[in-house]
Amino acid sequence: MTGWQVGIDIGGTFTDIVGARGAEFRTAEVPSRPADPVGSIFAALEAIGVAPGEIADLVHGTTRVTNAIVENKLEPVTLLATAGFEDIIEIGRQSRRDLYRLDVPPKPAPLIPAARRVPVAERMAHDGTTLRPLADLDTTIDAALATGTRSMAVMLLHSYVNPEHELALADRLRGRVPYLSLSHQVNPEAREYERCVATVLNAAVMPLAAEYLARLRAELPAEARLHVMHSAGGMASPEAAAERPLLMALSGPAAGVAAAAAAARETGEPALLSFDMGGTTTDVALILDGRAEITVDARLADQPLRQPMVAIESIGAGGGSIVQHGPGGLSVGPRSAGAEPGPACYGRGGTEPTVCDANAILGYLNPRRRLGGTITLDVDRATAAFTPLAEQLGLPVVELALGVLRVADATMARALNKITVERGVDGRGATLLAFGGMGPMHATGLAATYGITRVLVPHASSAFSALGCVAAEMSYTRQRTLRLPGEDFDAARLAAARAALMEELAAPLLAQGVSGEAIAAEETGLIRYRGQSYAVDVPLSGPADGPTLGAAFEARHRALFGFASGEAWEMLGLRLRLSAPRALDLAPPAPASAPPEPFATGPCWFTPGAPLPTPRYERSGLAPPLRIAGPAIIEDDWSTILVPPGWSATAQPGGHILLTREDA
Repeated sequence: MTGWQVGIDIGGTFTDIVGARGAEFRTAEVPSRPADPVGSIFAALEAIGVAPGEIADLVHGTTRVTNAIVENKLEPVTLLATAGFEDIIEIGRQSRRDLYRLDVPPKPAPLIPAARRVPVAERMAHDGTTLRPLADLDTTIDAALATGTRSMAVMLLHSYVNPEHELALADRLRGRVPYLSLSHQVNPEAREYERCVATVLNAAVMPLAAEYLARLRAELPAEARLHVMHSAGGMASPEAAAERPLLMALSGPAAGVAAAAAAARETGEPALLSFDMGGTTTDVALILDGRAEITVDARLADQPLRQPMVAIESIGAGGGSIVQHGPGGLSVGPRSAGAEPGPACYGRGGTEPTVCDANAILGYLNPRRRLGGTITLDVDRATAAFTPLAEQLGLPVVELALGVLRVADATMARALNKITVERGVDGRGATLLAFGGMGPMHATGLAATYGITRVLVPHASSAFSALGCVAAEMSYTRQRTLRLPGEDFDAARLAAARAALMEELAAPLLAQGVSGEAIAAEETGLIRYRGQSYAVDVPLSGPADGPTLGAAFEARHRALFGFASGEAWEMLGLRLRLSAPRALDLAPPAPASAPPEPFATGPCWFTPGAPLPTPRYERSGLAPPLRIAGPAIIEDDWSTILVPPGWSATAQPGGHILLTREDA
């Protein structure tokens, strides 16, 4: 019998797991262990009854790199930079974070103090010609080693065109420093400040990522292949992730978006908003025609990452987010009860009111069901956590709980605005795809707040990010600056850059046993009118010449902005994505076709007046084309789908549930 295909996503509160082998499909959720993430993985494997020796492939998404950057728990790094440019890490872009508030620091503190910035005597021109040969190498190396750090970042001017000097420095440092990050490998693009920050961040999380992956690799059987989700929505080898760990920033949320894009293609939804609400954060993304947007302008902890990644808007509002009352009224998050101690209703020592406690008070969560098989809900503790705040505001506890949910929905609606309205998209006609442990319970409230009338709750919604891990393609994405003018277009230089990127990205795929014929390529040209700051993504197919690219750029610019000026243009860069699809059947077993009976009926509050008797259904028993009118609750062992009055739920093929507002 073949081995198990396993996907694991370690979140801030819960660790989700999906396992597939032939027709078998298992899923589970266990509390995360922040101090022992490898222990979280083995606890999740035990929860689905899969022994490590039975694993064929394990694909892992993690927030360890993200958390290290956000919490500023970074390894000390020494920066080697072109003489005269070593302070670029502090100078930055000379723009303020908040233009009108002088009490706010104008920009983040530099990642590296002046004492650990080492100038390198050398200089490259923008076209890669040497203006000043590499000199005083022994002095430079001695100064770098004297800082005593075990992680170093090398960022030389214009090395993305000609990396000769960076490679020479690396040859002298390799073997004398354990961790080395080179800017032409991390971010082979112009914009020296952003490239410097990305290179330093990559160096700063290298020890954490390498040691974590090495421990995980050592504790897994040798025959189990380990893969890591990266932030562009695909999976990479642990060797590639250890060398460029910045790839792993936002890898967990990216797995959920990858699964959402697959669901959009499966169901034919042209416009879909993914809504992933977990215990600590909520992540939203826009998916058009089955494709998630890729950006290189993402920031984390106010630092530019300059890595190709799924365009995700993440906010600190989840089930464990703590409710606070301040000068502006009620607010939800970003402080979270996390996995330890968790919300008060978990009965594990939490005493502050959270969003999850509000759901328990209103009757949405089933106190008789053990979450993840381990946590029994205690509604009395949730009520006790809300009572002091309710007394302070002079409100009944139930009314306060309803207000908390409205505040949470409004907070998440603002995140949806950022990925729709602020990008010129009317999201009200899209379908909301709700997943994560808390997403299906808040989906209709968020949809009503935003003006959406359709919500799709996918199969395995509680472990959807883990499903995205196990179903992800193996892929690698790189972007390179070219600066090719349109009027004298150098097709040969584009072809050479394309061939070099192809060889670089194909190497790790071939090393993992993927045949060359199975590798799919997706190319994007980054084109702009001369003088513009940012480029437009133009899909490429086949050989490209100046007139063909110019026409494609004009058409793309007209589609995005409503006009095309016909001015001189240039191809700023090339983005290449190589992938190897995986053929897995992850469909759930078909439920019985007989209409199910509710297994319980209990009171739920939807308005401050009186509770409504609300039937509860087992999700596993719903088969198409069954329709259930609200109020109703559909649940499984790890998540709850809330169907309020005025909404209905219809079972769909593939195990999905479609929620529709009845007056739409």
